[in-house]
Amino acid sequence: MTKIPALPTARMLAEVNTKLSLKLDAPASAPTDAVLAELDAKGKPIDMLRVLSIALPPRERVWWACLAARDFVGPAPDNNTPSLEAAEAWVFRPSPENREKLMQAIDMAEPDDETVKCALSAIYAEGSLGPGDLDEHPAPPGGSEVMAFAVNVIALDAYEGDFEAYTQELVDRAVDIARGGNGQVKAEAEEEG
Repeated sequence: MTKIPALPTARMLAEVNTKLSLKLDAPASAPTDAVLAELDAKGKPIDMLRVLSIALPPRERVWWACLAARDFVGPAPDNNTPSLEAAEAWVFRPSPENREKLMQAIDMAEPDDETVKCALSAIYAEGSLGPGDLDEHPAPPGGSEVMAFAVNVIALDAYEGDFEAYTQELVDRAVDIARGGNGQVKAEAEEEG
């Protein structure tokens, strides 16, 4: 997984103050692929999502969250929310202007708009609370990661099909993105099938 940093997963978890539900047998120095393999073997897909949410780099993490949000919101352009649209724009161009648009989208969002979490993941990905004066204040540790993880959990909750297959799809998307892909694993599988 070329996009995942070559750091021990235990260190990445500690940096964002996150724990798994399972005590790993892998040593503290274990890389992400070894930790994911152990979690997969032990049937812990939610922990796999948690690890992937911290291991993916910022833009890739936000893109992964946007893909999950599209699952419960619906395809663009007919099913856009300001927050999701702004988060997707930031992924393709993480500029100060797009960061400002993220803040505007969050401010305009409906109270029940779960896609705000995509926008927050993007805002926090740059390490601060937002653009302008907010840039002087650090983002919450793990804020971007938690928001991306939350969107994937919300997508799981909203999904009405085979839970295990969909959970695996979310994991496969993240792994595809970590390998340099676009995360469109379901669409690609249907085209090939």
